[in-house]
Amino acid sequence: MNTQRIRLWDLPTRIFHWSLAILVLAAFVSGKIGGNAMDWHGKFGLTILGLLTFRLVWGIVGSTYARFASFFPTPASVLAYLRGQWRGVGHNPLGALSVFGLLGLLAFQVASGLFSNDDIAFRGPLYDLIGKALSDRLTGLHKLSVNALIALVVLHLAAILYYTRVRKDNLLKPMLTGWREVAPGQGTSATGGGPIAFVIALLIALAAVYAASGSWLPAAPSAPVSTPAW
Repeated sequence: MNTQRIRLWDLPTRIFHWSLAILVLAAFVSGKIGGNAMDWHGKFGLTILGLLTFRLVWGIVGSTYARFASFFPTPASVLAYLRGQWRGVGHNPLGALSVFGLLGLLAFQVASGLFSNDDIAFRGPLYDLIGKALSDRLTGLHKLSVNALIALVVLHLAAILYYTRVRKDNLLKPMLTGWREVAPGQGTSATGGGPIAFVIALLIALAAVYAASGSWLPAAPSAPVSTPAW
């Protein structure tokens, strides 16, 4: 069967994908270790927030198949896919549901982590903006939602394995190289997502990290130094 080679995933999308995978694993491990590793857990969380913000903007100004509009799942597209009538490239409708689910759950994880505490030494960078009771509730949800995140990641990996072994469709290779072989007329190479769009997305991501870091919050007043009475 004749095929044509198209540019599917741009470099920023690929860097985002693999960086996010590494950082999520690092955040999970550091969170399980606890103790001094919680400082790193917080740093990993802030970096993940930056990546998610970048991806949100890139989903609007990025190249063709990175834009959310190109793969946003609808009931009609999901039904067409289940019937074997979907002929697009990039994320299929079921894969798109997985992508949005992962992004949404990670966003919740990061947001709740910003206000969390471990009752020992760690406090999220925005902890001082809320009370202890609310922080405890968000900490509980932060820990509980890890189970849902693990389930989605496992499902995501199982789907990749299924497509590779059963349907003979290697989804990893295009995410590594950026290129994919498709049937003639099935799709065209991605366009858009140039340097200006990249800089805009990067600056917004950096601004989000700064805002979430709490560096702008006033410093806590230092405890008064008592002087001995003579």
